[in-house]
Amino acid sequence: MHRPGWFRPVAPHAMVRPMPRDTPAPPSRHQRADGAFELVFGTAPRGGQPATVLRHLYQQAPLRLLFPRPEPGEPPLAALLNCAGGLAGGDSLRQAVRLEAGATATLCTAAAEKVYRSLGPETRIESHLALGPGARLEYLPQETILFDGARLDRRMRAELAPGAVLLAAEMLVFGRAARGERLATGMLRDRWRLHGPDGALLWADALALDDGMPPAAEDPFGFAGAEATAMLLLAGGEAEAGRALLRDLPALAPGAATLPRPGLLLARWLGPATAVRAALAAAIPALRALALGLPPRLPRLWTT
Repeated sequence: MHRPGWFRPVAPHAMVRPMPRDTPAPPSRHQRADGAFELVFGTAPRGGQPATVLRHLYQQAPLRLLFPRPEPGEPPLAALLNCAGGLAGGDSLRQAVRLEAGATATLCTAAAEKVYRSLGPETRIESHLALGPGARLEYLPQETILFDGARLDRRMRAELAPGAVLLAAEMLVFGRAARGERLATGMLRDRWRLHGPDGALLWADALALDDGMPPAAEDPFGFAGAEATAMLLLAGGEAEAGRALLRDLPALAPGAATLPRPGLLLARWLGPATAVRAALAAAIPALRALALGLPPRLPRLWTT
C-alpha cells in the first residue's frame, strides 16, 4: 500500500502516556443551596373596601412560596416550602417580606425545617420583615430541628412603622427528639433585631452556642437539658392584655411572659419538644384573636 511521504509509523507503546502514581485526586465538591424569596403585599379596593393583594413575588430555588386559598375570615396566606427537604452545611437562604400600609398577611412554613449535620461550613439564614403604617403580619414558621452536628447562623431583622403589628413565633428542637438524639456537637448563632419608627432599636436578642454547646445546653442556667425552646413575640399590639391572657392559659410547658418595654410582649417556653409545641400552638390563636382580630385558630398547615 502506498503511504504519503509525511506518514511516519508510531510504535504502539509511544501512544500511551502513563499517569504519575502520585497524582492527587480532585477535591470533592458538595452542591450548595442558595435560595431566596421576596414577597410584597399591598392593598387595593375590592367591593368598596380595601383588601390585601400580592404586589411582588420573587423566588429562587430551593425556596418556593405557595398561596393556599385562605379560610373565611383569614388574611392572605403565604406558605414557604423548601424543595430540598432540609438544609446542609454551606447552604444559604435569604428571605424578605414587606407589607405596605394597611396590609394584613400570614407567613408560615409548610413543614418543620431540618438542619442536617455539617461537614464544616455553616448554614446561613437571613430574614428581613418590613411593615408599613398600620400593617399587620403573622410570621409563624413551624419548628426548626437541629440535627446533631448542625451549624446554624440565623439572623432576623424586623422593622415596624407607626401602627404596625407583628406576631412572630420561632421554635428550635435540639436534636431529633423522636429518635432520642441530642444536640451534642455543632454550632448555633441566633440573632434578632426589632426596629420601630425612624429605625429606633426596640429589642435585640443574641444566642451563641459554639464548641461549648453540651455544657450550655445542660446547664440549669442555660437550656437545662431541654429538648426544645420556643419564642412568641407580639409587637405593637395589646401587649399588656396579651401577657395576662398567656398567663391564664394551661401550663403545657415551663414558660414565662414578660414586657421588655411598653407595647412589646415576649413569651418563651422550654421543655420536651411535644410540650413546647403544644404550648406555642395554644398561645398563637389566643394572641392573634386579641391583637389582630382574627379567628382564634392556627394556620391550617400547622395541623395537617
